[in-house]
This record gives sequence, structure tokens and C-alpha cells, in this order.
Amino acid sequence: MNYELRGDIEPRTPIPPVLITGLSGAGLSSAARVLEDMGWYVIQNLPPQYVLEFVEQNASNEFSNNKIAVVSDVRSLEYKGSLEEVISELSAKGLKPLVLFMDARDDVLIKRFDNLRRIHPLQGNGTLVVGIGREREIMSSLKESADVVIDSSDLSVHDLRRAIEQNFAGIATTRTHVTVQSFGFKHGSPRDTDIMVDVRFLPNPFWVPELRPFRGVDKPVADYVLSHDSAQGFLSNFVTMFRGMLDGFKHEGKNFITISIGCTGGHHRSVAIVEALGQLLREDENLDVSVLHRDINRN
Repeated sequence: MNYELRGDIEPRTPIPPVLITGLSGAGLSSAARVLEDMGWYVIQNLPPQYVLEFVEQNASNEFSNNKIAVVSDVRSLEYKGSLEEVISELSAKGLKPLVLFMDARDDVLIKRFDNLRRIHPLQGNGTLVVGIGREREIMSSLKESADVVIDSSDLSVHDLRRAIEQNFAGIATTRTHVTVQSFGFKHGSPRDTDIMVDVRFLPNPFWVPELRPFRGVDKPVADYVLSHDSAQGFLSNFVTMFRGMLDGFKHEGKNFITISIGCTGGHHRSVAIVEALGQLLREDENLDVSVLHRDINRN
């Protein structure tokens, strides 16, 4: 869909609409606030049929908002239609939305509901666990097809903001968006990832006393990790493999790709490798690359 303005106003860059959905309590409202701060016009809790109407009307109005986002959660089941049908119909009209799916572990969702003393929308006469299970099952296919999945289980408000900003800051570009993140296995493996690699085969700077206080973004640790042939071999082989996968990702319509690199604590090896990998991938002008360090400040 091309957007053009008359007169001496610069034509707008075509930006696809964003559909924010996911599990209740996983951070849909927080995600909406971040996008609002980034300039998106966000409408919350629209039933499916109104999502379709809103996006279509916005696209047909040359002076409408260039960046729109809609929040629609499991409560939309009370209305006619489904989000999958809306996405399919919009796609057929050249208005395919980018789907941001917010997720979290069951234990985290339970804690959040308990703290707020809220009842899950699908709980009915059952327990909170039953309600979460029902919602997870209903939303599973939507999560599977989402462009971006963010698991907010271990994210602070600031971490969540950074994750969304990294994914959506360059949304107007036609490049493939790649997020490369480091993490520590002792804090749990990330669930919102497409490719996960364990670099605990590399020598660990933690056991070098003078390097232990530093992190992988610091030159002494980066030099130590990257000086080993195994690290250089890994980077070279991984980049070759990843480039060979890009056509497949594009064929499947996947324009947002998350690569997760893990070590024990997420402080040294994974951080240094992610920094180096990010630099290598940025050499490809068709990629929009962001780097995140999930656990770099955790004990």
C-alpha cells in the first residue's frame, strides 16, 4: 500500500499497522504505552471486526496517522470474528499488520494476577491456572504466526521498553530486522527466540580473577574471548549459516528474527560474542541489526 500526500508535503513512508496481542497479564498495556511514546497512535481493546474497519479507514485517508497500533486480547472472543481472520483479510488487501505477541511464564502470570487481585477473563468458576491454560491454548496459533514474540517474564519495565524499541524503531525500513541477544542459562533460556546457541564451549573469563569484574562489552574481556580460534571459527561459521537461512525466513514471511547466544551467567562470553556478531551482521545492508544483553546486570 503506497501512501502519497498532495502538495509540497513529503510523501509518508509506508509503515504497516501493528497488532498487539498475547496473554492477559503479559504486558500488552505496557507495550502499548511504549509504542505511544514512540509516536504510534494506539487504540486498546478493539473487537476484531472493528480492527479491520479502523485499519482500512486509516489507510484510505491520506492525512491519517502514519503509525497506528491496535491492542486486542482474548476478550475479543465475545465478539464476531477472530484476529486470525482479520489478519488474513488485511493481508489480502495489502495491509498486513505486524503482530507483536506478549507472553510470560505461567508462574509469572499467576503472581501478577495475585498481586493485582484480578480474575482471569477465562477463569470462570475454575482456578486462575485453568484460565491461563485456556487462554494459552486459544492463543497458541496466533503466537506461532506472530512477527515478534516478547516474553516479559524476566524483563523489568525498562528492559521491556528497550526490547520493543529495538524491534520497532526501524520498522519503516524494508530490511529484515535481526535482534541478537545475550543471556545466561542460569537465569533460564529465552522463550522468544528463533535461533539459540550455547557458547559455553569457549574459555570462561570468570575464572580469570582480573577479568571477573568486567563484562563482555569491556575490551579486556572481549579481547580474551575473541582471541581464541574457537571463537573466530564460530563467528565465521555462524554468519555463513545464517546468511544461508535468510531466503528461507523471507519465503516464510518472517521479517523479525531473534538470535539468542547463551553462556553461564550472561556476563562475559555471550556478551562478547553478541557484540562481535552484531558488527558482522551489520555489514549486510539488507539487515537492520539490534543488540541486547538480557542478563548483563544480573548477579
